[in-house]
Amino acid sequence: MKVSDLKKHIRDIPDFPKEGIIFKDISTLLKNPQAFGKSIDALAVAFKKARVKYVVGVEARGFIFGAALAYKLGAGFIPVRKKGKLPYKTKSVTYQLEYGMDTLEIHEDAIPPNARVLVVDDLLATGGTVKAVIDLLMSQKAKIVGVAFLVELQFLKGKEKLKDLPIYSVIQY
Repeated sequence: MKVSDLKKHIRDIPDFPKEGIIFKDISTLLKNPQAFGKSIDALAVAFKKARVKYVVGVEARGFIFGAALAYKLGAGFIPVRKKGKLPYKTKSVTYQLEYGMDTLEIHEDAIPPNARVLVVDDLLATGGTVKAVIDLLMSQKAKIVGVAFLVELQFLKGKEKLKDLPIYSVIQY
């Protein structure tokens, strides 16, 4: 299977979560072992030489790709979760969504200063969530070596919020 074949494994769901939005459903890709494996391989190749120490996965679908990618890169995995989900002392960031505010947290001792970190999520849309994660990691003095996504919705211009960082997406719409 080629990377270019992965798009056919993503299903469009019209009017979800609200009218006028076409949701890119990755569950159809995840259930196909060859497509899921190819997506992880493509992400790993892009950052193979980055000497990643930790992969940070953004709740919730970023956990799926982040954990598999961490294993493939020989790195540790660190979850960034919604407020109140982590059991130890946390650092948090609150950020604006298109429909309100949200807060993300990381354990305060998760990342040592200057650790080489790769941020992973399933989809780049407007960039607000991943920008908040970047801000949170910068407050812990992490060295962010890249940001990776399975899917990028280019028309929403999320990359503009992530200037000066290496960004890689497997699939673009």
